[in-house]
Amino acid sequence: MRTRSGRRAGGQPGHQGRTLRQVDDPHERVEHEPAGCGGCGEDLTGAAVAGVAVRQVFDLPDIGVRVIEHRLVSRRCGCGHVTAGQAPDGVDAPVQYGPRAQAAAVYLQQALFGAQARTAQAMADLFGAPMSAGAVAAHARAGDALTDSEFVDQVRDALTVSPVVHVDESGLRVAGKLHWAHVATTGKHTLVGAHPKRGRAGIDAGQVMASMTGVAVHDAWAPYDTYTPTAHQLCCAHLLRELTAAAELAPQQVWPGQAADALLRLKTAADTARARAAPGINPDLLAEQTGLFRQAALAAVKDHQHEKSKTGRKLTALGRRMRDRIDDYLRFAVDLRSPFDNNTAEQQIRMVKIRQKVSGSLRTLDGAQQFALIRSYLATATAHGRNIMSALTELVTGRPWLPTATATT
Repeated sequence: MRTRSGRRAGGQPGHQGRTLRQVDDPHERVEHEPAGCGGCGEDLTGAAVAGVAVRQVFDLPDIGVRVIEHRLVSRRCGCGHVTAGQAPDGVDAPVQYGPRAQAAAVYLQQALFGAQARTAQAMADLFGAPMSAGAVAAHARAGDALTDSEFVDQVRDALTVSPVVHVDESGLRVAGKLHWAHVATTGKHTLVGAHPKRGRAGIDAGQVMASMTGVAVHDAWAPYDTYTPTAHQLCCAHLLRELTAAAELAPQQVWPGQAADALLRLKTAADTARARAAPGINPDLLAEQTGLFRQAALAAVKDHQHEKSKTGRKLTALGRRMRDRIDDYLRFAVDLRSPFDNNTAEQQIRMVKIRQKVSGSLRTLDGAQQFALIRSYLATATAHGRNIMSALTELVTGRPWLPTATATT
């Protein structure tokens, strides 16, 4: 059912590229003079400058650890009492890594998903900061500061009052057993949780869906439907994949293509209306395509409900879901705030899957919950335009960055 977008390959108009551009104030300028005239060989010392061609090289400086020694001086008063100077906050040991070094370790492990040993090796190779795997694990405990701060409450509050919240879940291996990562996100605010259960118990642990006032976007997994009076937008990208599979299972049937075509026509109309800041799509088009979608759903049930095969039962179930949940599938065409798909949540779930592919399972549930907390922090900070290293430096010092309480989208 997937069709060509009509767009050319490569960067699209309006895309913010990453092409290097020359700067007006380089850190260093190096002059390269000609050795002599390329024509006659005459010495050019003192000759008039005919022009200058500029080429700039962007490179990293030599990176190494900078050691600051804090000397706590003790002074003896004339009264005989000895008073010592106080160390700055966070300087607690005779030898320790500072907040930026700790933040770099957390970044490599939690944002780039390096295992503890690989992260320790990367710290030594990149920064000349040899660090044990145990030290890396200790720095990852920076997520404790999030538990004690207002971060989780602020994100949760923003989610519960948002007009649209995307939710999803995915398996997460912890201590060799299947656990679940649960995500609730608006794109601007993200909360990731780790829990042994996939269903209501795991969802309720996030304390979001039970208090939501907006539309929940999901893939029609049954436990999400138990949250009422929350409105629902079912993921149409997921439905399109199901319709593609249905067309392959029953190539003689017309209804899968008809339903998919109606969805895509409504999506195009909704996208156009949003781009034009219109209040909605054309009512006649909405009625026409909604009718075609409903006809396709009814045809699916009629044509397959008496089939006893696994394929027949599967196609019948799909048709019944389309018929019974038509309002939830097509909400995006009626309420332009509702999205067509659940990509926003799936992007966050994808980070959990990548972490497992790169570094394998997590050892403990506590470690999984630490990972989930820091993922929430990184995703939300990035969405607010925060520099990740700055945000992590604030985190490891026990003063994590907090999102603005007024933003809800």
